[in-house]
Amino acid sequence: MNTDTHFKGWAKPGPVAPGYAEGMDAGVGESLDAISGYYRLFQLRDGHRFSTDDILCAWYGTSWCPCARHVLDLGSGIGTVGMVSAWRMQGAQFVSVEAQEQSVALARKSAVFNGLTGRYDIRHGDFRDPGVVAETEKFDLVTGSPPYFPLGTGVESEHPQKLACRFELRGTVADYCTTAARHLAPGGFFACVFPCSPEQMARVESGARDAGLVIVRRRPVVFREGEAPLVALFGMMKANDLPEWFRGATCVEPELIIRAKNGAIHPEYSSVKLSIGFPP
Repeated sequence: MNTDTHFKGWAKPGPVAPGYAEGMDAGVGESLDAISGYYRLFQLRDGHRFSTDDILCAWYGTSWCPCARHVLDLGSGIGTVGMVSAWRMQGAQFVSVEAQEQSVALARKSAVFNGLTGRYDIRHGDFRDPGVVAETEKFDLVTGSPPYFPLGTGVESEHPQKLACRFELRGTVADYCTTAARHLAPGGFFACVFPCSPEQMARVESGARDAGLVIVRRRPVVFREGEAPLVALFGMMKANDLPEWFRGATCVEPELIIRAKNGAIHPEYSSVKLSIGFPP
């Protein structure tokens, strides 16, 4: 396996994952793909693959809650958000919760490859179920990349892993907000990514409000310069952790552009990629 220190002129940062020395490799139907620095992620070749949305969620949460010691990743899938966050937060302890057995198995392999098993607890279950995360467990940072659409509102994949990552089989963005609010430590931060059309924005705002959360930050994401933003990054805190005068305030940040009009990676997104151990 390639353990070169550079890739097309870019120096790989961070610790070298032990999986290289141990000779771990992808199984049948799998791939083992680079994510942050020397970290890698096991994925199904024909299943759900990590996306820009997942990467941005990890970047946003770890950027606005940089001192987190305990992190919870909800609906963690194959582990993209959690693994990128763990690369950025080398001293933090992680809990991730995922309902799909196949995705849990892949995430556990990735945790072994990246040397994270001592600080990365991957739980198989529905985070809405009592006991999957104990009421007493509190986290400085909670992350989540919820499925975007109700069943019946779009073309549904026949692959169960892809289906669950896009459509709401086991909960909505409101469920993510409710669970995050329940487990946030005092002053904690919840970061998620979700579509930002007026209808979808209303769902996020309603879910946050009903859970006692305030959307303190929001950053629209434009995938091609000149087009409308399709998703946004949201940063939330518990209303009771904020001064009363601040509870109605949301800082709407400038649009984050992924690709320029000519199709090239936008300079700011290149800088974001560098900050999470990706080549620019």
